[in-house]
Amino acid sequence: MYANVIIQYGVKSLDHTFTYHIPDNLKNIVEVGKKVTVPFGKQTCNGFVISITNESNYDEVKDIIGVVNENLKLNDELMSLGKYLSELTLCTLVSAYQTMLPTSYKISNSKESYQKYNTYYELNDIDNNYINTIKKGSKKEEVFNLLKTGKKLKSELNNYGLKCLIEDNVVHEVKEEIYRLENKEVIEKPLTLNEEQQSSYNEIINNINTSNVYLLHGVTGSGKTEVYMHLIDYVIKQGKTAIMLVPEISLTTQIVSRFYNRFGSNVAIFHSSLSDGEKFDEYNKIKEGKVHVVVGTRSAIFTQLDNLGLIIIDEEHSSNYKQENNPRYHVLDIAKWRSNYHNCPIILGSATPSLESMARANKGVYKLLTLKSRPKGSNLPNIKLVNMQDEFKKRNMILSDELKLNIMQTLERNEQVMLLINRRGFSNITTCEACGYTYKCPYCDISLTYHKTSNHLRCHYCGYTKLYTDKCPECGESTIRDYGLGTEKVEKIVKELYPSYKVLRMDADTTTKKGSHDLYIKQIENHEYDIIIGTQMISKGLDFPKVTLVGVINADESLNIPDFRSGENTYSLLSQVSGRAGRGKYPGTVIIQTFNPDSKTLNYVLNNDYIGNYNYEMDIRRKLKYPPYYYLINIKILSKKYELASIEANKVANYLKNNKELETIILGPTTANQFRINNVYRFQIIVKYRKDTKIKEALKYIDTEYISNKDVSVEIDFDPR
Repeated sequence: MYANVIIQYGVKSLDHTFTYHIPDNLKNIVEVGKKVTVPFGKQTCNGFVISITNESNYDEVKDIIGVVNENLKLNDELMSLGKYLSELTLCTLVSAYQTMLPTSYKISNSKESYQKYNTYYELNDIDNNYINTIKKGSKKEEVFNLLKTGKKLKSELNNYGLKCLIEDNVVHEVKEEIYRLENKEVIEKPLTLNEEQQSSYNEIINNINTSNVYLLHGVTGSGKTEVYMHLIDYVIKQGKTAIMLVPEISLTTQIVSRFYNRFGSNVAIFHSSLSDGEKFDEYNKIKEGKVHVVVGTRSAIFTQLDNLGLIIIDEEHSSNYKQENNPRYHVLDIAKWRSNYHNCPIILGSATPSLESMARANKGVYKLLTLKSRPKGSNLPNIKLVNMQDEFKKRNMILSDELKLNIMQTLERNEQVMLLINRRGFSNITTCEACGYTYKCPYCDISLTYHKTSNHLRCHYCGYTKLYTDKCPECGESTIRDYGLGTEKVEKIVKELYPSYKVLRMDADTTTKKGSHDLYIKQIENHEYDIIIGTQMISKGLDFPKVTLVGVINADESLNIPDFRSGENTYSLLSQVSGRAGRGKYPGTVIIQTFNPDSKTLNYVLNNDYIGNYNYEMDIRRKLKYPPYYYLINIKILSKKYELASIEANKVANYLKNNKELETIILGPTTANQFRINNVYRFQIIVKYRKDTKIKEALKYIDTEYISNKDVSVEIDFDPR
């Protein structure tokens, strides 16, 4: 028997199977979907068995060395899903399988087990003759008598009495597997759904065995999560399983807590902040069918759940559902594939659905369900726009008078404040007032961000850091000044203005430590902090009943990004963060600071008018031929040599433009938004098309042409975000 194996190296030139002989001692162990160790050239490596045959086309083949982990086997569904992912994104097959697995099971990882145990010793069955041989008052007797009571004794190497009993073969070792994540099971009764929630629930339940896609459009605080939990409860009672996805790790704390309280130990969690051991435990619980619900971020869509009955993608508009590096998949594509495989529905939930999703719902491709009001009579917050042009005249550079006054009034009522500034660090430009020198990353040509707490300048693209000094390296004068605004600077100012109150900053710098998200969210819930300052990680999904004031420091920043989605993303960000205010019994207020108070986008936010913003953006998209009217593909050509990257980019563009079979619009080549990162130059070509069956074939050809090119690489991104 022979096995066709893909090996662990993800280079395109090795993206095919290699045939190995299955030796007799492994014939009953080697199966399709298992990870094996094989000889490859002069070394050994790991791979996955793709198929098994009785014959080989080669005269000589090497033997498989062994199976890496007998407990791991990708089922038929995930084997097929990996092939679909490879075809969808034009990545190598091994890269697809690597993406689908946690670190403990990745192909390149040879460690057999991450299991953690408590080890105990218990007495064997013994005859009375042995008991009579034990010396009275000895350590052996002391331990023996302790074990005789039925007590389990932990292994202690320095316990002489235990050592003697082990040597006499009187005790046996007991291993109890430890799960690293504690789950306090406090089962709560479900809340009663209101009329809108019940209507949405009924519609989905009546079509639960279909692969329909539902768009649940509910205003912030309308109780979408309660609908999800009622649906999952129904699915579990049918003997099926469910996946619940959230876009940010920061959201998992509250969601997981609610799911634990509802479903107890029937829940597994899966996201990137878990340790390798924790992921191993959770993945095994899922794979072995010990849980029916998985809650997690993007990668949880690949978990090996059988009999899937429901997939929920909460905050479906989030760009975090798109993988930035290879393979560049979108969660929704994977969800649709699994939905068709299991014949189960998908629910896309959001207060601000993506334009693509709403357009499909309006055309009847998705089924639209709406929740127009908050339950329990709580109202949407009152939103105000503050013109910062007027505030600048009063020298209010960061916080307006109105925002400062509202912060003070909120704090005096013993309520909480949330401030959004969607840029971390202290300042984003550090320059010399004397000669104009600006600190830039030597590898990326991007301004370095100043982080005051660590006194370092940092590149947020490649990670380059440099110690900050106010002495200019160009002219030698001590005239370096920092400009721009980030979370650190806002934190400093707020602490100076409100010294009696506790301030928390939540951004990528303060939440790097394991467990920091959970800790901060619990502290906010317990009102250990009065003012929370953060980036977009605090903008969606979180529920803090005592947060009654939300302030947006610089609403124009995301609006001015040169991206066709900037208007949509700004509306979504501001609406979502506005929805954090007034979710409990206290009324909420939102103050948005802007230099452009006449902006249509901001005024749609002001009036909670999602449909108005949707129609406005759709009109622009139609005129400019952008999604959802056209599909987009972004082709990047990369090289460490500028001229070579430019030449090859033009070759690729000319090939596409001269291909008469393609019904496409080709834009470029142009330099990418971030032209140089880590000393690699990047050109891009944008492809627009509506329906073109030939485009995939052309892109595969381009991809193949650069497989063996060591100086130039090509990245192809379908539906770039």
